[in-house]
Amino acid sequence: MANTIPPGAGDFMAPLDQMLHPYREQFPPQATLPTEGVDREAVLEQIRALSEIEQSRWKQGYASGSVYHGDDEHIEFLNRVYALQSQANQLHADLWPSAAKFEGEIVAMTAHMLGAGQTTAPFGSPEGVCGAVSSGGSESILLAMKAYRDWARDKKGITKPELVVPDSAHAAFHKAGEYFNIRVNVTPLDEQFRADVSAVEDAINENTIAIVGSAVNFPYGTIDPLEEMSELAQRRGVGMHVDACLGGFFLPWVEKLGHEVPKFDFRLPGVTSMSCDTHKYGYAAKGTSVVLYRGMELRRYQYFTIADWPGGLYYSPTFSGSRPGGLSAACWAALMSMGEKGYLEATRRILEAVKIMRGGVEQIEGLRVLGKPIGVFAFAAEELDIYQVMDQMSARRWALTGLQRPPALHVSPTLRHTQPGVAERFVEDLNESVAFVREHPNAEGGMAPIYGLAASIPDRSIVHEMLRQLMDLYYSL
Repeated sequence: MANTIPPGAGDFMAPLDQMLHPYREQFPPQATLPTEGVDREAVLEQIRALSEIEQSRWKQGYASGSVYHGDDEHIEFLNRVYALQSQANQLHADLWPSAAKFEGEIVAMTAHMLGAGQTTAPFGSPEGVCGAVSSGGSESILLAMKAYRDWARDKKGITKPELVVPDSAHAAFHKAGEYFNIRVNVTPLDEQFRADVSAVEDAINENTIAIVGSAVNFPYGTIDPLEEMSELAQRRGVGMHVDACLGGFFLPWVEKLGHEVPKFDFRLPGVTSMSCDTHKYGYAAKGTSVVLYRGMELRRYQYFTIADWPGGLYYSPTFSGSRPGGLSAACWAALMSMGEKGYLEATRRILEAVKIMRGGVEQIEGLRVLGKPIGVFAFAAEELDIYQVMDQMSARRWALTGLQRPPALHVSPTLRHTQPGVAERFVEDLNESVAFVREHPNAEGGMAPIYGLAASIPDRSIVHEMLRQLMDLYYSL
C-alpha cells in the first residue's frame, strides 16, 4: 500500500510525543473548561513556571535562530508597547488609526532599507516600491504568490500558473502552490548551493508567473545569483520574488560594515517583490513581516474586497481580518528604538560570533561548511553520521536544525550567540560531540534514527503521512 508506514517507523512517535508533551505529570492537561474560573494569580503562576523552564536554553544562547534579540530590557520594552496597544485591531482603523501610522511607517522604513530610494520611481508613487505588514515570512510569501497568480490571470490570461523555485527556496512557496493551485517547478542548485541560473531559464515557459531567489536561503545561508536572475526575469517578462526573510534586516548592515554583499534588493530592476521578516533580525516581537512590491498595481492583487455583503463593505489587505494591533506597534517600536546604529552594532557582533563558530567548524576534521554563506550557515560531515552529531549537541542543550540533501546541520546565529563565551562554547561542544560519535558510531536513540528513517524511505508519501501524524500528535493532550 502506497502510504503504509513501514514496520518500526511508528516508533518515532514516542520521543516526539515526549518532546511535545513533557508537562503531563507536572501540569495535568485541561480538556474541558473549568466549572469555576481559576484564580488569575494561579493562572499566572503556571505560565511563569512554564516560561522559567523553557527560557534558559534560548537565553543562554543554545538555540539556533528562534529568539533573535532576547535581551531582557528589549523584551520588556516590546511587552510594554504591546500592552499599550493590546486592544487595537487593524480591521477597525476608524477606532485605531494609529495602526495605519505604524504599519505604513514599517513598510516605508523596510522598503528604503531594501533599495526603494534607489529606484527610478519614488516610494509611494504608483510605480514605486510599496507593501504591507503580514504575520510572518510564510504569509508574506503566500500573499506575493497569490498576487502573481491573480495578476497573471488578469493581464496575461494564464489559467494554469507555474512558479520556478530553486530547491533551496523556503517551503512556503510549496505551500503557496498547494493553497493556490500553482504548479511549482523545482530547479537544482549549483556547486555553491545557489540557484542554477541556466536551469531556472530552462524551466520558464508560457505559464510561468514568477521566478524565486533567496537572500539568504534558510538551509545554507547562501545568496542566489540574483543579478543574473534579475536580467533573466526582465528578458523573459516574468515576475521575480526575492525571499529576504532571513537576510533582509541583516545583509544591508553587513554591506554597510564594509563586507562584500552582492545586490539583492530593489536596486536590481528585475526584482518585482520581496519578503522580509521584521521578527527575525529586525528584532520585533514574533508575528510580523513585510511583503514589498514594485508598484501599487501588483500589490492590489493581494487585496480582498467584497462590495455586496449584507454585513457592509468589507476589505482586508492580508489574509487575516482582525489582526493584533499590539504586534504592529511593537514592531514599529523595535525599528525606531534600534535605528541604523543599533542594527549596525548588532550585525557587527553577530558577524564576530559567526567567525568563531564557522571557524571552529572548519577546523574540525571531517566537517565542511556548505557553500559560501553570509551569517546563517550549514555544515555536513564526510564520514560521520551528522544526525548523531546533532543528537550529541542536543545532549549538551543545543537546539540545531537537521537538513536533508545533503544531511547537514543548520545554524542561525543571533544576538544570543554574541554573549561572552557562547560562540566558544559552541565550538567546544561540537568538538566533544564529533569525538563522541567517532568513538560510538552506532549510538542509539535521539533524533538520528528518525532522520535516518525519513531519508531511507523512497516513497515520500509515507514520510508525508508520518508528518501528518506528528501534527495530530501536537494537538493531542
